[in-house]
Amino acid sequence: MRRLAVAVFTIALLSLAATAQGPGAGTTESKQAPKVFRANKDQITQVQAKLKSANMYTGEATGKLDDATRTGVKTWQGGNGLKKTGTLNRATLEKMGIALTESQKLIPISDSSYASSGKKDANESKRVIFRATKDQIAAAQSKLKAGNMYSGESTGKLDDPTRDALKKYQEANGLKITRTLNQATLEKLGIELTEKQKASSTAAAATPSK
Repeated sequence: MRRLAVAVFTIALLSLAATAQGPGAGTTESKQAPKVFRANKDQITQVQAKLKSANMYTGEATGKLDDATRTGVKTWQGGNGLKKTGTLNRATLEKMGIALTESQKLIPISDSSYASSGKKDANESKRVIFRATKDQIAAAQSKLKAGNMYSGESTGKLDDPTRDALKKYQEANGLKITRTLNQATLEKLGIELTEKQKASSTAAAATPSK
């Protein structure tokens, strides 16, 4: 009997020890906090320049998101279907045509960025964002330079001089003025699309303006 009692007591202790060391015990793992989208100084500077040209900001392009800049951003957001937050979220930067960093591209657009009930419509949420490749941008720069619309080099970078030249080209060819290399502009320039781009449904956003 004594041995049986000792055996039962030992089994009970082992069971308690196993329970204490069950799944998750002794670990310090915690859920990773979601990444916060932040615009960098260069992007803020570009935004200030765009707002100033649109008469929505009267200060200098300092790269600092101050109150005056936030007010201008709110005004711009209100006129472009975005929620007036005064912050430079991903939706606002993309709508303004400002390039994102690689790390920013990993952060999805928040539904709360949009004015209509805080959500994108079903078609927009499924839409693939059209982006020109570096080679396509360089090819476009060469063609724009040949047409006396661009005086820089074929760098493959979609900078402000290139965007200004694209605006001129789009105006001259009855395209929607986006200052970006969308599908319609590339096709008009005679630049071949990638297979991924051909499958994109964003061509509708670049239909000719009437």
